Amino acid sequence: MGEAERGEAAPREVVTYYCANHHVIRPVFSVDAQIPDTWDCPKCGYRANRDSKNPPPPPKITPYKTHLAYVKERRSDEEAAAILAEALESLRERRRNGEVIY
Repeated sequence: MGEAERGEAAPREVVTYYCANHHVIRPVFSVDAQIPDTWDCPKCGYRANRDSKNPPPPPKITPYKTHLAYVKERRSDEEAAAILAEALESLRERRRNGEVIY
């Protein structure tokens, strides 16, 4: 199905966006469409805007933290030692009472 069978195409305009990795994105919009201020770069995923001299900064990426790292943020070494001692004493008490522990 060609252009003649579909009728006239709507007038279009090319808008240029720039990301922090120096990628240039040129999506095509209808002239009647509201042009967004930012656009996601299809190459790196960063946000892009129309200011070539001042593209948006890349997002801050926090490194992956393990469960242990989160626990260490919440508890001091002294608190951890006290909790461990309490748990061990509870376990020993249960064993002394003949409770089966799995």
